[in-house]
Amino acid sequence: MKENDRQSVTYHEIDLDNSGQRIDNWLKRELKGVPTSLIYRLLRKGEIRVNKKRIKPEYKLQPEDIIRIAPIRIETKAENDFTVGDRLKRLVEGAILYEDSHLIILNKPSGLAVHGGSGLNYGAIEAMRQIRPELKQLELVHRLDRDTSGCLIIAKKRSALRAIHQQLREKKVDKRYWALVSGAWPKALKVVEKPLYKNVLASGERVVKVDAKLGKPSETRFKILRSFLQSTLVEAFPVTGRTHQIRVHAAASGYPIALDDKYGEAEFDKKMKTMGINRLFLHAASISFKHPKDGTTLRIEAPLEDSLQKALEKLANE
Repeated sequence: MKENDRQSVTYHEIDLDNSGQRIDNWLKRELKGVPTSLIYRLLRKGEIRVNKKRIKPEYKLQPEDIIRIAPIRIETKAENDFTVGDRLKRLVEGAILYEDSHLIILNKPSGLAVHGGSGLNYGAIEAMRQIRPELKQLELVHRLDRDTSGCLIIAKKRSALRAIHQQLREKKVDKRYWALVSGAWPKALKVVEKPLYKNVLASGERVVKVDAKLGKPSETRFKILRSFLQSTLVEAFPVTGRTHQIRVHAAASGYPIALDDKYGEAEFDKKMKTMGINRLFLHAASISFKHPKDGTTLRIEAPLEDSLQKALEKLANE
């Protein structure tokens, strides 16, 4: 396999148009031919620094930041470039709920990562970049867990990305999730405020727990949508945006989400599988925000996939 040696340190200054994006996303575009796994390893080892400091993959670039990239070996683009399969392209293209000159909003399928990393070459954003190669500035606006389905915003322009990020920081983006939980959710339990602490294991797996000392303040608001014999369909509104927040808040309250492999309940999951549920029942059902172009309110709803809808019908007929 042919390789090119990058013999010298390179420096890059970030301009206004490239500011606001994550360093890992910027590197994936700039370091053509470098595997995603190597980019994350270089960041961990400090081979790539910003303003002479080590940074994490989620660091948001700022105007006039200086990125230092140590000498690395880069496989030629022709040898290393991956191609998203036609099936995945059709899946992602068929998941588009809304599109205009500034945004694309997907009903992301469960099981599809939002981006490559942690052993994955690609996710929804990489697939979309290959589907729409003429759009040079496609960026994820926010994230969803791999197993969570539903509304996912992709920005076509840096200005749109910055505008919605500002709304996210100011908590002006309204995201509503549907979750099927074990047991009868109490009508009085409308707000869960439990501090959450994220622990990253050596394997890279993220595990979150309630921790009064180390945890960050976290709030989720819940509303009952439908009650069944042994379960409840609830709407969850995360006021804060912690990792696995809805899943942990539900489980810590005694009502874990169906088919949650990290925080779930084995007996409940076994029962739900007989109803045809074979994935985490957590769905980003709607999202609402001010459109970055004209400030009008845009609200998008993502329908449940057929398997979950049919499962709810079976539960209703128990």
